[in-house]
Amino acid sequence: MVNVPNPGMTGKLKIKAQITRFIANEYGAVSVDWVVLTAGVVGLVLGIFTILGNDTADYGERIGTFMSSQGIKTY
Repeated sequence: MVNVPNPGMTGKLKIKAQITRFIANEYGAVSVDWVVLTAGVVGLVLGIFTILGNDTADYGERIGTFMSSQGIKTY
């Protein structure tokens, strides 16, 4: 267990004790893991959309042009 700073400590010792307590505290570590994981997935998706976005629009235009050039057969 980390010592809680007492009122008689100097400023530097208080800060050191607070930093030590902050580093030793594991509450919320799972939340941080999920935030980092979610940010990684969002970054990956944005990267894929950036890379494939223009190609997808180009293919859509090609398909639209091809489909509109096809005639409708009536019997």
